[in-house]
Amino acid sequence: MTSALLRPEDWAAIRLTLELASTTTLLLLVLTTPLAWWLAHTRSRWRGPIGAVVALPLVLPPTVIGFYLLVTMGPNGPIGHLTQSLGLGRLPFTFAGLVVGSLVYSLPFAVQPLQRAFESIGNRPLEVAATLGASRIDTFFTVALPLALPGFITAAVLSFAHTVGEFGIVLMLGGNIEGVTRVVSVQIYDHVEAMEYARAHWLAGGMVAFAFVVLVALQWLQPRDHRNATPL
Repeated sequence: MTSALLRPEDWAAIRLTLELASTTTLLLLVLTTPLAWWLAHTRSRWRGPIGAVVALPLVLPPTVIGFYLLVTMGPNGPIGHLTQSLGLGRLPFTFAGLVVGSLVYSLPFAVQPLQRAFESIGNRPLEVAATLGASRIDTFFTVALPLALPGFITAAVLSFAHTVGEFGIVLMLGGNIEGVTRVVSVQIYDHVEAMEYARAHWLAGGMVAFAFVVLVALQWLQPRDHRNATPL
């Protein structure tokens, strides 16, 4: 019955959304781990300003972020000049452009859980590893990363779920190109504009169910002593 109510373009939007969320989550976990580690341990005066920059997507409207990303990645923007000089073309209205926008928009949902996980470890386990002769790299991979696993799980789940729900940045930066930039949130908007409320219900209801499952999974995947902590 579901397949009869969902059109091929709906399934294409679902596949593109999952691909975008998976790519963004994987890149965020890799790229933000050094930043979260630095924020958790540095005493630099730049810690506050950089932490504020990381948190900006939490307070700025997505259309504002999407507008400035569109300007900087456009033909006259610095990133646009760079990508064109490297032979990569323009990023706006492409899947790669959506990935860049999602990395910015979901940045705090990856950095902040990782930062708190690294801070919760404390210095004692790291000092013990150092006294046993472990190098900083060995200490990071054999002590810090395993102890920070709940933070990585939280960061991955929140980043994936937040990227799935993107709308403003996707519309500003990617437009509405079927199979290229049209994700589920945009497809729902299209159905509503066309007065196809039944089809919009199937996709919107699926998003609600997905969000519920994500939150339940987040509670169950975390250790008992972390379940009472607020994710952000």
